[in-house]
Amino acid sequence: MRVAVLGGGGWGTTLALILESKDHEVRLWVYEADEAERMDRTRENTSFLPGVTIPSRIRITNQLAEAAPSAEMIVLATPSRVLRDVAQSLLAHAGPHLQTARAIVIGSKGLEPKTLLRMSEVLAEVLPEPLTPKVVVLTGPSHAEEVSRRVPTAVVAASSLAASAALVQEAFSTEWFRVYTNDDVTGVEIAAALKNVVAIAAGICDGLGFGDSTKGALLTRGLVEISRLGEALGARASTFSGLAGMGDLIATAMSRHSRNRRLGEAVGRGMKLEEALASSKMVVEGVGTAHAAVDLARRHGVELPIAEQVRAILYDGKSATTAIRELLTRDLKAEPRALTRR
Repeated sequence: MRVAVLGGGGWGTTLALILESKDHEVRLWVYEADEAERMDRTRENTSFLPGVTIPSRIRITNQLAEAAPSAEMIVLATPSRVLRDVAQSLLAHAGPHLQTARAIVIGSKGLEPKTLLRMSEVLAEVLPEPLTPKVVVLTGPSHAEEVSRRVPTAVVAASSLAASAALVQEAFSTEWFRVYTNDDVTGVEIAAALKNVVAIAAGICDGLGFGDSTKGALLTRGLVEISRLGEALGARASTFSGLAGMGDLIATAMSRHSRNRRLGEAVGRGMKLEEALASSKMVVEGVGTAHAAVDLARRHGVELPIAEQVRAILYDGKSATTAIRELLTRDLKAEPRALTRR
């Protein structure tokens, strides 16, 4: 297929590499003109994937009108906060050609800050209604630093239409990148967004010098929170024990590659949020999601103790030590028998 990948960060570049390895005709759109020129000239994304060669068959461009109009599949791999703007630009440049696209793939993880919408909900507001069934969310435990070097990985393609999910599954699956399908779009997106918040909490624990026992408890209770909100929004409980839930949470909260965990660790060691953000070349999605997730949970009457403490630490200057103490001294209760119980 002819595929347009929109977003020249580490993940967008990696998805372009996967698709090129399957002999798809790939065009990679990079927002910054100077970065697009440098990547095209050096065939390397030195900012995010140094040492990984970009094959000459991948066409790199800064012009959306050049990348998108003839694409049979469009992959959106932008930061979540700009997905709406990019989708609107896509509509303006590709227009009627979008109707012939076979799939619109979302590689972004997060909630839109002001509207609290999931990424597929954002696209539903921007794109023509006939395209909605073609939207597929691609997510799971995957780090660009590893996947770009063909480290074995498994992810999920989620869509309300089975044929769309199957199309993306076939397009991306390789011997080292395995794609499963799922029809629980809500659950997959909530898991993808909120695991970044729990990963920041895990990093804070690392920065405070806590151990594996602490992190094991944090991830378990964090998964309960993610499931609690997801189910309140209509998701299936089983989704949260799968790749998009437990799998991505473990990878993001434990990995040295995780920008969310690294930021949390810096904050746990006493660094201010602004300093921690400035030290990261990549967008740290969990920072914005922490704020949006708590607002979304309150809107639906759902309690997210860990996310609330992360938000207080990041935005209100609350002491990380105090936040952890408050989590540990909450009212004692029984552990739920299943994620669906409260």
